[in-house]
Amino acid sequence: MIAHSFKGEVFGPAQGLHGATYIVDLEMRRKELDDDALVVDIGLASQSLAAVLADLNYKNLDAVPEFTGKNTTTEFLAAVIYERIEAKIAAGDLGGAAKGLDALKVTLHESHVAWAAYERDLNI
Repeated sequence: MIAHSFKGEVFGPAQGLHGATYIVDLEMRRKELDDDALVVDIGLASQSLAAVLADLNYKNLDAVPEFTGKNTTTEFLAAVIYERIEAKIAAGDLGGAAKGLDALKVTLHESHVAWAAYERDLNI
């Protein structure tokens, strides 16, 4: 759950402060399973995602210094979450299995008919 506003006529009434509630999906991909038949340790992945989301949850993103001057669209937030998870993988927070990951995809669902995703190959 976040609050934010947008700049630009394209956003219409969303230029005013409003709230959004997201369901976040994190998809992790690798070409081959590791020796334990894992893509990633799902427990560590869940903990890492929860930690990343805790930094955003119940925040007015307009007041977050690193987002100053940015439109914190659903797509923008998906990219932010991607980058933060990628950093956690690089730091070893998701365990050894995560070193073999090839790509991530982060999807933010605003509703059953509106969602956006950000994905790319990992640079680890």
